[in-house]
Amino acid sequence: MTTSEFPIKFAKLEASVAASKGAFSLFALFLREDVPDRWDLIVSAPWITDQKAALSYLLDRIKTELGPAELTNLSRIVFVEPDDVAVQNLNRAISIEHGSVEVKDSNFFGLPIKHAFIITSKRSEPRVPK
Repeated sequence: MTTSEFPIKFAKLEASVAASKGAFSLFALFLREDVPDRWDLIVSAPWITDQKAALSYLLDRIKTELGPAELTNLSRIVFVEPDDVAVQNLNRAISIEHGSVEVKDSNFFGLPIKHAFIITSKRSEPRVPK
């Protein structure tokens, strides 16, 4: 799979998950400098209240929609709260939903990032307690 196909597949996955679960504040792929051959999937959404359940759900969706081989391209899935300062700063800097903004040689969340695809970055509505 080429680098250009990778974010397209994950953009389709993000749109599909958002349609069934709710919008994301951040859904991005980061290629860290210290792990140059595996991507981190960064996920932030107000509907994620149980990270273990969300991890299981996303892994199942990746396997079913993209295929189990796509998991070998991922290093880890990182969950970040929508109200995290770094997420909010990224939301202000880049505003996109169900697309792909490519960024190279940057610093996100205090980590040097060689390559990134920001698929969704948008401010989310605050959680309303039920």
